[in-house]
Amino acid sequence: MSTGTKDYYALLGVSNTATEAEIKKAFRARARETHPDVNNASDAEEQFKAINEAYDVLSDPQKRQMYDQYGTGDPRAAGGGVGDMGDIFAGFGMDDLFSAFFGGGFGGQRARMEGRDIVANVSITLEEAATGVSKEVVLNRLVPCEDCSASGSADGDGSKACSGCNGSGQKQTYRRTILGTMSSMAPCDECSGTGRVIENPCPECNGQGRVPDREHVKIDVPAGMRDQMQLRMRGFGEAGIRGAASGDLLVTVRILPHEYLHREGDDLHCRTTISMAQAALGAELTVCGIGGDNQVTIPAGSQHGDTLKVRGKGMPHVRGNGLGDLIVHLALDVPKKLTKRQRELLEELGETFGDPEHRRPMQKLRDWLTG
Repeated sequence: MSTGTKDYYALLGVSNTATEAEIKKAFRARARETHPDVNNASDAEEQFKAINEAYDVLSDPQKRQMYDQYGTGDPRAAGGGVGDMGDIFAGFGMDDLFSAFFGGGFGGQRARMEGRDIVANVSITLEEAATGVSKEVVLNRLVPCEDCSASGSADGDGSKACSGCNGSGQKQTYRRTILGTMSSMAPCDECSGTGRVIENPCPECNGQGRVPDREHVKIDVPAGMRDQMQLRMRGFGEAGIRGAASGDLLVTVRILPHEYLHREGDDLHCRTTISMAQAALGAELTVCGIGGDNQVTIPAGSQHGDTLKVRGKGMPHVRGNGLGDLIVHLALDVPKKLTKRQRELLEELGETFGDPEHRRPMQKLRDWLTG
């Protein structure tokens, strides 16, 4: 390990021979200790970020091996070829995660038992959108606690109705005002608004039945997805409290711009440049496509801005069979400079078109070619 490198093992309080399970357990414990919601130290936020950085590296076998060998989990710094995993938080911040875990923010409503939906983004190329692709994201989320089988109870007795609110999750409070005594409903402080209490809570999850974790999730993106379409992966969101239903993972697909192709619906558009001779006489050209090159026939007398359609060479329909088309836009290339011989030939050609308005041959030819 190089001088000045952070000691991730020391940050988590484990040895460099610790198992994956030991590292995960240490991370959860240290994260609860250092999170700013429960730690009043001035550097709590920095400690919490450092703990997450350490776990991000040590929980990934490739990053851990690189860290042990080079003193860093960054493949670029180590000269490795591991691909960029992108945003490890995948749209769901650890602050939100631990706020949910510590039970804050119930307002005046009964606590939600079901897990929340979480969001992630994946970026794919146009080629990947045409064929479909699997992508991996790393999510910070609440998962069922293994120590208590998500019950929240250390001894397996489960929960019972809260005596403070009779299982309603809310208490009526009173306060005096100049208008008299006012009453309102507020979450019960004895059960945190859930209506249930655990007499012997699991020490790993503090009776919630769920713990924070970082997981690698594979996302299968079907062929034909369009930019900003969303996939819903049921049950891959935040785990519910004490075994309640999990939320969903909502994945927004972003398609990266293509160098030559532009997509409109399921049709693809490209631009190809043709010479004056090709426009006048016609030609056979090769144009790029999503699955490879395509042969197109340029009709004689084609004009600048004309389009040609190559059927079935566009994008697949995401909900059904069939393919869109490839639309080829023609752009006429009129040379700005001519050799002496080229000018002579074009002027001779221009004379054959007639000159009712006494225009110069080159002007007549240019007007004819550009329509």
